[in-house]
Amino acid sequence: MKNLAFIGPVALLVIWALVSAFNLIDVFFLPSPWTTINELWNLLYSKSIFPDVYATLYRITVAFGLSVIIGVPIGILLGSSEKIYRSVEFLIDFFRSTAPLALFPLFLIIFGISDASKIAVSVFTASILIIFNVAYGIIHAKRTRRLAAQIMGATKAQIFIHIMIWEGLPQTFTGLRTALSWIMAVIVATEMFVGSSTGLGHKIIDFQITYNLPGVYATILLTGFIGYLLNLLFVIIEKRFLHWSTR
Repeated sequence: MKNLAFIGPVALLVIWALVSAFNLIDVFFLPSPWTTINELWNLLYSKSIFPDVYATLYRITVAFGLSVIIGVPIGILLGSSEKIYRSVEFLIDFFRSTAPLALFPLFLIIFGISDASKIAVSVFTASILIIFNVAYGIIHAKRTRRLAAQIMGATKAQIFIHIMIWEGLPQTFTGLRTALSWIMAVIVATEMFVGSSTGLGHKIIDFQITYNLPGVYATILLTGFIGYLLNLLFVIIEKRFLHWSTR
């Protein structure tokens, strides 16, 4: 089953190579995969892209940490009472459905042209996702286990802490993984706006302005690979802490 993971990347390279070989798209606009991979190797070997990688990872780390600190407690609070959650459900769903980049100009006005605006819009978006998933997971904890605990004499506090929160952990981790993916996408996208001097998004725009298309595709590949590694790391952590989960 593990070998199946290579089918997608190999298929992408084959299709990409065929499109390039038959010149279905002008090579100026779509360089061959080998040209792109060579450009990526040059960027890594020269270490010229490392400052941009560090800058993006720093923003992602700060945004994710703040999102967890904000989203998890609020999600637990809302999940403790379905009535409270229903009272703010419209706001959660409204902002969860709003495109983050549509809000970015507002955050630019509030926080200025700095890392603060990029991190703030990412935290806002990710926190909403975490709040929703944490609250949803707790509210929909299995009633059978809650009833069994009540019959055995457990208090409401014990049921909430030892059953509902633990039952909601799989959904909580789903929210955290989704939030991390959103944060990376928003951070890279906002790095393309005015005011950025570092970051993978800034690098992509720099290459695009100078018509270095291999550099553009190489940076996009690197961004996707970093995102994949972050997701893989989260999966490993999730499996370690949720080894008891049957989902």
